[in-house]
Amino acid sequence: MSSQQNLQGGKAFGALKAQQEEVLDSLNKEFLDDPKYSTDEDLPEKLEAFKKKYMEFDLNGEGDIDIMALKRMLEKLGAAKTHLELKKMITEVTGGLGETIGYRDFVRMMLGKRSAIFKLILMYEDKAKEKEEKPAGPPAKRAITDLP
Repeated sequence: MSSQQNLQGGKAFGALKAQQEEVLDSLNKEFLDDPKYSTDEDLPEKLEAFKKKYMEFDLNGEGDIDIMALKRMLEKLGAAKTHLELKKMITEVTGGLGETIGYRDFVRMMLGKRSAIFKLILMYEDKAKEKEEKPAGPPAKRAITDLP
């Protein structure tokens, strides 16, 4: 019985993600149709990238990035923050109006001129991924002096 439940859970999660992607696509269309962003270069490509990034970090599956998702995201990037710093980041993005980051706020922040910490972190993550090519072969010998 339990394996059947797991399958259903996976299916439900997949359906939830597909539904979420539809919602984000419709929100992206709002940005594409907005004259305010019409001069933005590569807007469709940027919006597609933002959608993927947002879905990756919307870990609660409710359409928002909450403080725990933000915490995990930053830890994954090796940039752990205190609870207070996380709250400050969310306040910066939402203008103090919410405890979670909605997709519209996320896109406005990414397209906006403000230099949000969040924006810098996402750019940093992409750069880190470019460098992540692991060398082939056995790991290099390490000396005690290599320790931090």
